Amino acid sequence: MEYKIKRSSRKTLCLEITAEGLLVRAPLRASNADIASFVETKRDWIEKHLKKVQERESSAVKLTRKELEELAEQALKIIPQRVAYYAPQVGVTYGRITIRNQHTRWGSCSSKGNLNFNCLLMLTPPEVLDSVVVHELCHRKEMNHSAKFYEHVLRVYPDYHKWNKWLKDNGRALMARMV
Repeated sequence: MEYKIKRSSRKTLCLEITAEGLLVRAPLRASNADIASFVETKRDWIEKHLKKVQERESSAVKLTRKELEELAEQALKIIPQRVAYYAPQVGVTYGRITIRNQHTRWGSCSSKGNLNFNCLLMLTPPEVLDSVVVHELCHRKEMNHSAKFYEHVLRVYPDYHKWNKWLKDNGRALMARMV
């Protein structure tokens, strides 16, 4: 079974099914043999989920360039308003806001405070958009995903986990619509 490995300072092995196939996230010190063994023990799960992703992506109606441009224009009107609304609640400032057509991310925050958001957020419920905005703004306080980071997120947006789950459950289908 083919897979890519992404090593980081994480402590555990995990699997991620992406549009490109199987990604194994591994600790820096994990041996290739340990990774191969882990993948083999998860073979049934991998095959089941790879099939689901392939079916979903092959049946996804792709957005046209014009539709993506319209989503980006809509995002440029709405997202800066949501950022301006939530930034004082989080207690942070921010830099430039950019809207992108990204295939893997819903948002990001640079160390300079510049915020990037995916135009596909316009296809999600407003609560999902707000959860992503709050998430990125909280990175202005904590540039990580620590417990302290999530304390900030949940203080401002108590329903965060509910809407983040919606994004995990439905996000890949939306991403599959990218040209």
